[in-house]
Amino acid sequence: MMKKIVALSALLILTSCAELQQIATQIPGGYTVTDSEINNGLKQALQFGIDKEVTKLAEENGYFSNELVRIGLPPELQKVDKTLRDVGLDALADEGLMILNRAAEDAVSEAIPVFADAVTQITFADARNILLGPDDAATLYLNDKTEQELYTRFNPIISNSLDEVGATQVWKNIIQKYNSLPLTNDVNPDLPDYVTKEALKGVYIMIAKEEKEIRNNISARTTSLLQRVFALQDQQNL
Repeated sequence: MMKKIVALSALLILTSCAELQQIATQIPGGYTVTDSEINNGLKQALQFGIDKEVTKLAEENGYFSNELVRIGLPPELQKVDKTLRDVGLDALADEGLMILNRAAEDAVSEAIPVFADAVTQITFADARNILLGPDDAATLYLNDKTEQELYTRFNPIISNSLDEVGATQVWKNIIQKYNSLPLTNDVNPDLPDYVTKEALKGVYIMIAKEEKEIRNNISARTTSLLQRVFALQDQQNL
């Protein structure tokens, strides 16, 4: 019995050593990167993305001044915007756009604790798959884990924000003005739903931006952990 236990232990040790050696041969310099380091490195990269990019969106003009995520009009109202500008009502159209983006900025701070919780749940298997996945693999992971909860959190805040700043009345004026023009069809989109979805899209765009930067720009790996972990990804892509 003892011989079987020793033999089994030796087999496990050899298997573990073989896995470590496989990793070591993939990293310049021959050092190993453990599953724990990969897990912590991915969490650190995601946290950097959240801290650096998502928090910016919560600032004034965080959405409106950022061309990557600025919320435009829903398809149903794009013709409203064009028509208003064609007849010289640019200021009214700009006011409507600003209000939509302000509502998103009010809601985005709700994302931080949700993301933090999702990051802590990354498993060793998740981390390795994410690390060796596409440039937005970590962002896709967060999207899958958080989108539903974030929609639930964002939507009432955005609805309230639109009400508080008078958006309901502003858009009522805009739509009434548009609908009063000849040869137009009445429009009445669900603005809170639209802004919520666009706000979420912007959050994930910004996280993906930082993730891609860390994956592809060595100078963006500002800690020794990130340097070690993403060196494995670099070697895998050779």
